[in-house]
Amino acid sequence: MKQIFRLATTAALLSLTSGTIALADDVKERQHTTVDEVSVVELAEGLVNPWGMAELPNGDFLINERPGTMRRFSNGKLGEPISGVPDVVAQNQGGLLGITTDPEFSSNNTIYFCYSSPGDEGATSTVASARLDGNALSDVTVLFEADPRIDTGFHFGCRVVIDGKGDLYISMGDRGSQRYEAQNTNNHFGTVARIKRDGSVPDDNPFTDGKAPEIFSYGHRNVQGMTVHPNTDDVWTHEHGPKGGDEVNILKKAANYGWPTISYGINYDGSPVTDKTAQEGMEQPLMYWDPSIAPSGMDFYEGDVFEQWQGDLLVGSLKFDHLRRIELDKNNQVVAEHEMLRDHGERVRDVMVGSDGYIYVLTDERNGKLLKLMPK
Repeated sequence: MKQIFRLATTAALLSLTSGTIALADDVKERQHTTVDEVSVVELAEGLVNPWGMAELPNGDFLINERPGTMRRFSNGKLGEPISGVPDVVAQNQGGLLGITTDPEFSSNNTIYFCYSSPGDEGATSTVASARLDGNALSDVTVLFEADPRIDTGFHFGCRVVIDGKGDLYISMGDRGSQRYEAQNTNNHFGTVARIKRDGSVPDDNPFTDGKAPEIFSYGHRNVQGMTVHPNTDDVWTHEHGPKGGDEVNILKKAANYGWPTISYGINYDGSPVTDKTAQEGMEQPLMYWDPSIAPSGMDFYEGDVFEQWQGDLLVGSLKFDHLRRIELDKNNQVVAEHEMLRDHGERVRDVMVGSDGYIYVLTDERNGKLLKLMPK
C-alpha cells in the first residue's frame, strides 16, 4: 500500500529547524529539515523568468525564458537570443516553457521544446522539434498541439521528457477553467501525452480509438514537473494542487489520477473541490503536500558530488522559495524531506542534475538566475 504524506501544519513547513511531519495513512513520522548545507554559485543573471533548461553533450546549457527567448549558456557566459524560435503567447503562465534534447543529439543536433502557441481560438500547449545550428534553430517542426485551443493563459503544464525507449512525454494542465474535462479522454485537458519523436502516436497508447490518441494518462490538474527514473525508466510527475493537494505521481499507462473527482486540496476561496480523497479506479499519489508548496521542476540525483543523495528526488518550490530534497527508500517510499536555498529568497522554477554531478537551478524572477549548487 502506498503511504500518503501530508504536512501537518503550515508552521511545520515554515520551520527552520528539524521537525516531524505526520503521515496520513499511519502513525509513523518522517524527518523534515532545513539543515542541508550547500554552497551556491550564481553562474548567470539577467534571465527574464527562465522556465526550463537542458544540457548539451559539450556541457553547454539551453535555457528557455518564458517571454519567448531561448539562450545558450557556454563557457561561463550567457549568449545572445537564439534565432528561429516560434512565436509564443507570453500571457500569464504561457510562453516558452519546457525543453529537452534528443538522445542522439551528438549526431543530429535535435531539441524538443514546449510552448503556448497562438491561434484564432486561443493558445494551446505545443511541442516542436528543431535542429540547433550554432545560435539558430532550423527545421522547426510542430509535432503536437493540445486540442482544443481556448482563450485562457493558465495551466499549460508543458514539461517534456524522453524515456529510455525514445518516446516523448508531454505534460499538460486543465487550463484553469476546464477542470472537469480532465476526466475526458477525448481532449488533452489535464493529461500527459506520449508520442514518438517524429510526432506519430505509439501503437500501444491506451486511447488510440478516441479523439486524443496521444494521451498516456489523465486526471491531472497542472503538471509542471516531470522526469524519468534513472533505474526503472518510469516517468515521474508532480502537479499543482489548488490550495493544498500538490501531488507526486509515478505514471502508468491509461491511469486516472483523479482530478477533480478526488483531491487533497481545496479551492482558493476555501470551498471544497470535492468531498472525496479516494475513489475506485483512480490512482493515489505517491505523496502530496498540504499546504501547497507550488512545485516546479523535478530531477533525480545521480552523481558523485553528493554521494549520499543518490536516488533522492529534487523538487523546486515556487511558493516557499526553496529546493526540496526528498529521500526515498528502495520501495520509493518517502523517508525524509530537506529544504535548501531558503535564505536565497527566490522562486525555484527548474532543477537539473548536470553530467558533472552538480545541481543546477533556475530562479523564476524578472532578473532570473542560473545557480550551481556544490557541497559546502
